[in-house]
Amino acid sequence: MKKPLQSKTKIAPYITPQGQKRLSEELSYLWKVKRPQVTRAVAEAAAMGDRSENAEYIYGKKQLRQIDSRIRFLAKRLSELIVVD
Repeated sequence: MKKPLQSKTKIAPYITPQGQKRLSEELSYLWKVKRPQVTRAVAEAAAMGDRSENAEYIYGKKQLRQIDSRIRFLAKRLSELIVVD
């Protein structure tokens, strides 16, 4: 019988006001600036035709997945954090 998987090490839910600001700014930048840029680039690449052999389209979709993953992580993390001085 296999052992249950160990959960990842929990990170302390404490953060300084400066750290919270930095994470919030990163989340805002990704959501309001970076993601729209990449979305436009993917739309332009998709308009070029065959998507299966379109490197710009494939790379753009990969970038979107990475950005979305980071956005989800930051949003969840910020909701769990406790700000300390």
